[in-house]
Amino acid sequence: MCVYLLLSYIKFVNRLSWSLHEILRVLQLNLFDRRAMMDLLATQSTPPDPPPQFRLKFT
Repeated sequence: MCVYLLLSYIKFVNRLSWSLHEILRVLQLNLFDRRAMMDLLATQSTPPDPPPQFRLKFT
């Protein structure tokens, strides 16, 4: 719950448009990368795109 409150506060102060789930996902992917959290969130102005989905075409 503490992490949720801290991330909510950071999101509010910096007026990020990302959801908390997207912020947590970026932090999880860069867990062992030694960078400031605000630099990490500022480098990507838009949330990461989900992986592309392939459509099967049956004829």
